[in-house]
Amino acid sequence: MDLKLEVVVVPVSDVDRAKDFYSGKLGFRLDADFPIHDGYRIVQVTPPGSACSVIFGDGLTTAPAGSAQGLHLIVTDIEQAHAELTGRGVDVTGPFHDATGAFHHAGGAQRVQGMAPDRPSYGTFASFADPDGNEWFFQEITTRAPGR
Repeated sequence: MDLKLEVVVVPVSDVDRAKDFYSGKLGFRLDADFPIHDGYRIVQVTPPGSACSVIFGDGLTTAPAGSAQGLHLIVTDIEQAHAELTGRGVDVTGPFHDATGAFHHAGGAQRVQGMAPDRPSYGTFASFADPDGNEWFFQEITTRAPGR
């Protein structure tokens, strides 16, 4: 059985502000904006090159606005991605790597500023948040691990 991640729901407090951020500042493709009825609205955006979309709106989740953590966008050049989003007015932290050389810890624990030594795939990150505080990461992958 194939299972494909299709949609991630991100909790937001202001749908229009989120729409401006994701489709404007981040440059995600705006796929849909369905104002079904008062209190129920669905907005779908898709990151460039991604098969998985992001949905936010009204009446879609009981999760508190800003509570999404650890969402990852994969890039082949983290410095370029950092520069592009910074140029669009997004506050991006990093690049950084984890002191263990593995996946980053939660929060800022074990975070070391700068590129991972020898710049291995999967080893360098940058982060930013949407206007509600939903946490996103860039992860630089230039060569995928076997089977990926």
